[in-house]
Amino acid sequence: MFALTKREVRDHIGFFIAAVILSGILIGLSISLLYEYRRIDAALSQTGVLIVAVMIVILGFFAMGAVQMYVDKTRKISAFLSTLPVSRSRILLAKLLAGTLAILTLLVPLAIAALILFRLLSPPIPLFAGVVRDVFIGTFLTAFACYCVGLQAGGNAGRPGSALAGLALTLVLITLVVVKGFGAPLVLILVPFIIASLVRVWHMFTSTPL
Repeated sequence: MFALTKREVRDHIGFFIAAVILSGILIGLSISLLYEYRRIDAALSQTGVLIVAVMIVILGFFAMGAVQMYVDKTRKISAFLSTLPVSRSRILLAKLLAGTLAILTLLVPLAIAALILFRLLSPPIPLFAGVVRDVFIGTFLTAFACYCVGLQAGGNAGRPGSALAGLALTLVLITLVVVKGFGAPLVLILVPFIIASLVRVWHMFTSTPL
């Protein structure tokens, strides 16, 4: 399993590099927002940029899922691996682990930096740790949901409109975050969606020709 996951990371290292760079950018935006919080106009501007950056990040994970499946299918990578003593389920699990690692590569440094910055530079805010937790969980689930949509779009790349339908669904999920905000309502929607998506991806990957 480690070797399969390592191969997935190596084959898609560009997404991990992008995750590190974007994490640094988001940390910089967070620092700027913290210093500008007394200037309403500047704070609103920084917040707008931060929201756009988060949307780009989530779209990036949709792209990662789609690219993983599409490259795998066009290069017959899984078809080759399946000739070895490796099950399709393990191959798919390695892809999911790589996608999860990419999301955590972006979010974990950002969450740690946010907690440290607010402890050092702001007055004590008792509820802030809870806010960071909700934002982290909500962003992770949204990114992973969009990643699952990308896996399905990439796996159905031969069907006309598959990528566009997946992109449209990704935009709906992003809009859901804007409408619902972070917290329990968002989690209650995303968790069943992710479970259903994983079941569909597993069925698609294990039952269709590679």
